[in-house]
Order: sequence, then C-alpha cells, then structure tokens
Amino acid sequence: MDPEQIVPHVTQITPQEIIAPLMWMVFAFAAAWYVGMTASEVKYVRLADGRQQMRRLPLLFRLLLPFVPNVVPIFRHKKLEKYRAKLDGRLISAGYEGLLSAEEFMSIQLLLFIVAVPLSFGVRPALEGLPGIGRFWNVGMILMIGYSLIYPVSWLKQVRNGRHRSMQKALPYVLDLMTLSVEAGLDFMTAIRKIIERRAMDPLGEELLRVFHEIQVGKTRRQALRDMGLRVDQPDLSSVVSALVQADELGVSLGTILRIMADQMRMKRFQRAEKLAYEAPVKMLGPLLLLIFPAVMLFLLGPILAQAFRSAF
Repeated sequence: MDPEQIVPHVTQITPQEIIAPLMWMVFAFAAAWYVGMTASEVKYVRLADGRQQMRRLPLLFRLLLPFVPNVVPIFRHKKLEKYRAKLDGRLISAGYEGLLSAEEFMSIQLLLFIVAVPLSFGVRPALEGLPGIGRFWNVGMILMIGYSLIYPVSWLKQVRNGRHRSMQKALPYVLDLMTLSVEAGLDFMTAIRKIIERRAMDPLGEELLRVFHEIQVGKTRRQALRDMGLRVDQPDLSSVVSALVQADELGVSLGTILRIMADQMRMKRFQRAEKLAYEAPVKMLGPLLLLIFPAVMLFLLGPILAQAFRSAF
C-alpha cells in the first residue's frame, strides 16, 4: 500500500472562516450589552419644584431613541403642525412633557415600521422550508407590520387613560382635604401647599404642584386653573376647574363650591363602581362558555368516552 494513502487529508481553515464567526459573536455580544443597558435605563421628568419623577418608556422606544434625531426633521413640516399640536397635548396629558415630543414620537413610529418590514421579509426565507409554518408567514408579516404602527398609539392611550384613572380616584379625597382646609380658615394657596406636603406624589399632586408654583411666579389663580384643565384634559378635573374659576369670578365662597364638587365626584365614583359591578357578569360569560363549560363537559363525559374507546378496540 502506498504510504501517501495512509496519511489522512488535513483540511486547511482559511482566515475568513475564523473571522466571520468571531465578528458575529462580537456583534451578538454588543447587541446583548446594548439591550441590557437600555433596559436598565430610567427616564425622569422634572416637576415644577425641581424634583425628578420617574417615567417608564417601553423598551422598544428606548432602543430606538438614539436614532430618532436622524428622522425628526421629516416631521417638522408645516402641514403636520396641527397633528403635532394634538399629539403634544396627548403626551403632556399622559405626563411625558419634556421627555418625549411629538416629533420624537412620530419618529419612533416610523423607525418601528422601518425595522419591522425588513425583519419580516428577512425571516421569511428561513421559515418557508418548515412544514406548516412557512405558508402562514404572510399573515404573520402583516400582523408584525401592523403592530409596529399601532403599538405606539395604543401605548400612549393606555398610559394617558391610566393617569386619568389615578386622578379620578384621588380627586374626591383631595377635594375633601381642600374643603376642610378652606373651611378651617386657610386660603386657597395654603390649602394646596398643605395637601402637596402631606400626600404622596401622584399625577394629581404633580398638577397641583405646578398650579401652586405658577401662581407663586405671578400667574393668576384663574389662569393657572384653566391651564391645568386644558393640560390634563380629564372630564372630572375639568368640571372642578370650571366650578372653581366661576366661583372666583362671582365671588362665591370656595368652601361651599369645594364641598359640592367633592360630593359630586364621590357620587360619580360610586356610579362607576356600580356600572363595573353590573358589567362583571356579562364579561364573565365569555370565559365561562369558552373554558369552564368545556372543562366540565370533558370531566363528566371523559370516563364514558374512554370506556367506549376501550370497548371499540
């Protein structure tokens, strides 16, 4: 036998075959590090007295924020001025004033769409060979692209509604405290300051703090209250603001107006609780029919079906 045939053939590894996996490993490590650092990042808004209050942005927003300045100039056109003003109002009402502008929000929407489209088309070739998955990927692509457009708007609506619910819950209690303070002889400004000092900071406390400091720097009480009503855009708070402004214009006692408004807000809260209680059985009907009823039927008919199956075979 020829000795050359006994020596095994050694495959030579090229530098490209070593460098490419290393580069992918470095890229994966850098991407994981960036996502981890971004996930642990905390954003703050500055309150009227200089304090910082924590605000949470979604992880997708925080990942895309460094790239937003490249896209912002697109949304500064004059034709988008009305939409920007409307979106700014919603962001301010949600408590993100100074942290996220309308241009940045629209830029994040566009960046999410830009990322979703190539991602969905890039994953498609890898899934087409899998049985039962590739043919459904067209629907998945449409859902992914649609979600990238809908998610920012739904997030903003959810945050804004949550802030409004917090104000609704706290408003009757704050009005009661303000009523007791005014009837005890304190003026309006002192009553607000006492409430701010003795309550944990919440969305309603943030707005009262801003009103307090705006009046301190020279704004009239009527204008400060009107600005709060426009800024928050919450129906219950807007009705309280209108009543206080009218009382100030007509010279009516604030204690009487505050007591009436506190009773009204408490009654509204009771009516909302009654409405939720009446809606609960209807909302439970769906899970009952879809989950509990089939489970009970399976529990009752399971032994009979098993016995019939065993008898047949």
